[in-house]
Amino acid sequence: MLREMAKCGRHLLVCEKSNFTHSKSTHRHKVDTHYYNYRVSIIIPECGMLPPAIASICKTLENYYLVKQLSLHEMLEPEFINTFIKEGKCYALSYNTRIDQDNTVALLPTGKLILSIDKDTYEELGLEGQPSKYSHRTVMRYIVAVDLREASFVPGRKRYDRVMWALKEKKPLTFDLLMSCSSSGGKEASLASYFHCQLYQPTLSTRILKETMCPVLLSNELNGKENESCSSQEFLDWLGAVFSSIDCNNQTDSFLSSYCCPEPNTVLDKACLCTISGFIIPEGISRLLDQLRLYFEELKLAPWVSMTVHGFADSPVSWGQSEHGYHKGGENLYNFLVFRNQDYWLQMAVGTQSDCPP
Repeated sequence: MLREMAKCGRHLLVCEKSNFTHSKSTHRHKVDTHYYNYRVSIIIPECGMLPPAIASICKTLENYYLVKQLSLHEMLEPEFINTFIKEGKCYALSYNTRIDQDNTVALLPTGKLILSIDKDTYEELGLEGQPSKYSHRTVMRYIVAVDLREASFVPGRKRYDRVMWALKEKKPLTFDLLMSCSSSGGKEASLASYFHCQLYQPTLSTRILKETMCPVLLSNELNGKENESCSSQEFLDWLGAVFSSIDCNNQTDSFLSSYCCPEPNTVLDKACLCTISGFIIPEGISRLLDQLRLYFEELKLAPWVSMTVHGFADSPVSWGQSEHGYHKGGENLYNFLVFRNQDYWLQMAVGTQSDCPP
């Protein structure tokens, strides 16, 4: 596996090159631990419509709920923990909260409850936590982590009673939450039976690109090869231009944009760009990635396919339990570039106030 990092004052980009069939490939782990995603964009070159197999998977992406004004202590009730956390999997993220100004919360599928809270709230709660890595000299934000799956986290035990008292009586915290939960162990349960909430489905939109300039790529040349192929960084810049509907033919004296497609390049007669928006959990993204890998078995003309996954800018975490902040933009995304031979490039990008992607 080849890995490189490009660092500047505003972002951190980590690029990896590997093969899906390699025994040490980390692609599954990278998808599974990027918990909170609001948009997935797929580009398929030389394709005039969204392939039915991919469209079918888009329709099966997990529904999610918006729970308004939920008192956080309700997620600590033993019945909820047993049904959705100890015997299931639950994703929850505070909605319409700003990580650099507001109190925010995330419930990880591992059972960890992560609170990113301001100094006043932290002192009022009285729970053990750590200063945010991005507080600099004056600590204004703290991170509190509670393991709801811990065997001793049950009523009557000191840790449980302390947390419940803090969140229910001492400093009640209320949030609007995006949630996607499933139960297991033979039990059928729905969030709607626990909370008053609204059900949503991820939305799908498709756009067909015509006569689009595109970088020439070689799967074994992550850094590009002079006069033969473009680099991973150049490709990611090009993706950003495509997503933003920027004309890659623009001249240097253009008023709107001076961006030009990197060289060497070619022209795609057509390309399918589909975008899925919502609260999208890793299980659905894994199914999409698996289907994109199968796309080349149909003898299609595409030399590669691309899938870009955007995380929530105001999520308290990026990958796993890694702390994430906003600073100037809250970048929090990754992109898989899948080649016909099952090689892939994985590009992971975060803003200044975020741990390095794993």
